[in-house]
Amino acid sequence: MKKQLCYCLLITGPAYGNQRSSSALQFAKAVFHSGHYIQTVFFYQNGVYNANSFTISASDELNLVESWLSLAQTYNVSLHLCVTSALRRGIINMTQSLQFNKLGNNLELGFQLSGLGFLGETLLQCDRLIQF
Repeated sequence: MKKQLCYCLLITGPAYGNQRSSSALQFAKAVFHSGHYIQTVFFYQNGVYNANSFTISASDELNLVESWLSLAQTYNVSLHLCVTSALRRGIINMTQSLQFNKLGNNLELGFQLSGLGFLGETLLQCDRLIQF
């Protein structure tokens, strides 16, 4: 019997501008279709742009923000962002909006802000880390 592997994905590419995020999404779907699972997708550096609720894709393009949310809901995957990377790139939740006196927030619901410590703890539970 084949062992079911637990994966963690580390996404460092933005939603648009290069192929890393879309390749990661395709890989994630293949993981589930192969009988394995993904515990966490962690967005780091420019990867945090995948959680920007203000991202608008063209009508004939795949909406990667919605696609990540759909994957998370379908397969019960947690979506986490590095909080420092997000702050540096202007992606904030409601709490930070109030804390830093900003007019709004743009962290898409369904994504969570976390630290690198969370990523380290997650890696202890996963069999494979794949970076895109």
